[in-house]
Amino acid sequence: MTCHIDYQVPADLLAGKIVLVSGASTGIGRSASMTYARHGATVILLGRSVSRLEVVYDAIEAMGAPQPAIFPLNLESATVQDHLAVATKLEKEFGRLDGLLHNASILGDRVSVASYDLELWAKVMQVNFTATLGLTQALLPLLGQSDNSSVVFTSSSVGRRGRANWGAYSTSKFATEGLMQILADEHHGSGIRFNSLNPGATRTAMRRAAYPDEDPQVLRTPEEIMPTYLWLMGSESEGISGEAFDAQPPKT
Repeated sequence: MTCHIDYQVPADLLAGKIVLVSGASTGIGRSASMTYARHGATVILLGRSVSRLEVVYDAIEAMGAPQPAIFPLNLESATVQDHLAVATKLEKEFGRLDGLLHNASILGDRVSVASYDLELWAKVMQVNFTATLGLTQALLPLLGQSDNSSVVFTSSSVGRRGRANWGAYSTSKFATEGLMQILADEHHGSGIRFNSLNPGATRTAMRRAAYPDEDPQVLRTPEEIMPTYLWLMGSESEGISGEAFDAQPPKT
């Protein structure tokens, strides 16, 4: 669905909301964190590099938005105990969670399945899917403490139709789509909604790694694709769950 790519965003859309963003230090995660904060959210910045998260933290504070929080977590090595520790700390500091954007992902290799290194495949699945599952499990009780909470899973066009040489990344996104649908069905009518969002071709480091010969100037910036990210996190998408959205119009 692409019907909300031109959403006109109320300035106070997320006022009073507590939103966690994984992979918050760079690219789309950084842009989403700053955008959510600009619209009133208290943003929990989750990522691997404390120093990079501190840069985003400082930028949010500098624009006068609600004070964010930093939660360091390496998704590649995160355990059940690590996910529960995040939930415990969040519960102690905030008591609930209104929004969760699963943004963190790694690309892996662009090679055929026959040539794919299985250890790298497992690493991609761990970061892109298993850690997403673990973090969601741990945070479900806090999401349930919100009057109406939103979980947004980052998908991809290759997570909706497989393409050659996308291997583990594509598989991890197919799995993510399935998880989103299962959770939406399990929590139907609960007040927690689960949807997926394909950002599309965006000017990020991952896109550059996947398409090294592409001119980045022809791509939209992370800031330009934020309307759907905001719509899915805000009140106007309440009651919508189990759906797959696109942040950009399809290529003609």
